[in-house]
Amino acid sequence: METGANILYDKSLAGLLLPDDAPALMDALAANPWDMFRLAARLREERFGSGVDACSIVNAKSGNCSEDCAFCAQSVHHNVDVNTYGLLAEDEIVGKAAEACGRGVRRFCIVTSGRGISSAGDLDTIARCITRIREMGVMPCATLGTLDMGQLRTLRDAGLNRYHHNIETSRGYFEKICSTHSYDERVGTLMDAEGLGLSLCSGGIIGMGETMADRAEMAFALREIGVDSVPLNFLMPMPGTPLEDAEPITPMDALRTIALFRFILPDKEIRVCGGRVKALGDLHPLMFLAGANGVLMGDYLTTPGRDFEGDLRMLAGLGMRLAYE
Repeated sequence: METGANILYDKSLAGLLLPDDAPALMDALAANPWDMFRLAARLREERFGSGVDACSIVNAKSGNCSEDCAFCAQSVHHNVDVNTYGLLAEDEIVGKAAEACGRGVRRFCIVTSGRGISSAGDLDTIARCITRIREMGVMPCATLGTLDMGQLRTLRDAGLNRYHHNIETSRGYFEKICSTHSYDERVGTLMDAEGLGLSLCSGGIIGMGETMADRAEMAFALREIGVDSVPLNFLMPMPGTPLEDAEPITPMDALRTIALFRFILPDKEIRVCGGRVKALGDLHPLMFLAGANGVLMGDYLTTPGRDFEGDLRMLAGLGMRLAYE
């Protein structure tokens, strides 16, 4: 085992890894990935043991988004044939949560497309859904775009546990991905949610042309913001979007990225989400060796996900378990 790798492990475990350590961390991941993966797995085990935090989502409102995020199939700025509909009925949203709960998932997120929630009626419907989801023993999460303090307070008072709002990438790379809102606006929404006592979930999409240094910068920014959960999505290039011809990330690059985030964020949930099966390929179960302790189960926003049974069999085969079983 490389002495340098052990030093990085010790610094990470003690919470002393700094941005100045990023070059050494990236070099070690490139030169000795398997050693680093084993250390990332130890970091995961120190904090989370064999438990895996599973979540599921519902695409509660789809398409017609005014924002121009380069990766997104739901943007009106891109020519993508995507299913478009307004907010689902309350019983349908709650029914999706009940289905996930029946599979052992204890964290459920309501996701809507668009810059934010402009309809008071939609906000009231989502608040009622949150209350009902909480009552079934599931921790409700929401991804609703940029909300003001009053809207966030309404959802918190309804029982919202966590607010999810991705920063997507590093500050320096953000302008290459979106021009209709700013990086600082996204951070501001997270700070408002934290100020109301909500747990924070924020991460981004890997494979949009950013460098490993951009990914490290994003991880340190998330640490500074104080997020609790970090969802890592892998770009699934959609025809009709500006990133339709993006070079796919390799399985080893995906694993290195997961480990990078684990070293920088040793005590946070590192949750592998959209695109994981395609990005990791045959190395898919090794995401836990690389330090992940969370996973999004079921379908994604506009594409099918891995079936619940497949994920549950994978966890059983690895000797791991859902964190809330």
